[in-house]
Amino acid sequence: MKFITWITIMFVLLVFAGFIYFSGASLNQSGSASVDSSGTQKVVLSMQNGNYWPRTITVKAGQKVSLELDNSIQGCYRSFNIRDLGVSGYSASPSQTIDFVPQQKGSFRFACGMGMGYGTIIVD
Repeated sequence: MKFITWITIMFVLLVFAGFIYFSGASLNQSGSASVDSSGTQKVVLSMQNGNYWPRTITVKAGQKVSLELDNSIQGCYRSFNIRDLGVSGYSASPSQTIDFVPQQKGSFRFACGMGMGYGTIIVD
């Protein structure tokens, strides 16, 4: 009986460790914009683990960015700001994009209206 209990405990710990590992790994993933035929950089943000996902996005300077907040994003997260680039917008639905042209190269923090959700945009 002790052997079965020991195996069960080890299995539960292994599953829990796997969950922690794979959840943490996905938080660090980054995404790059796809470019459509007009040269517009398309970025789609979702919500994962209580924050924007991907947490880091990369775009090119001097090209229009069209940012879409998908249906998983709710509440104050629909208010999107990149203060250092002068970007501020609200998207009531995924069809309502937040469009801007980043001129300044660098790494900038983006956040929701209340600062609860955040990430980084890298402008190359």
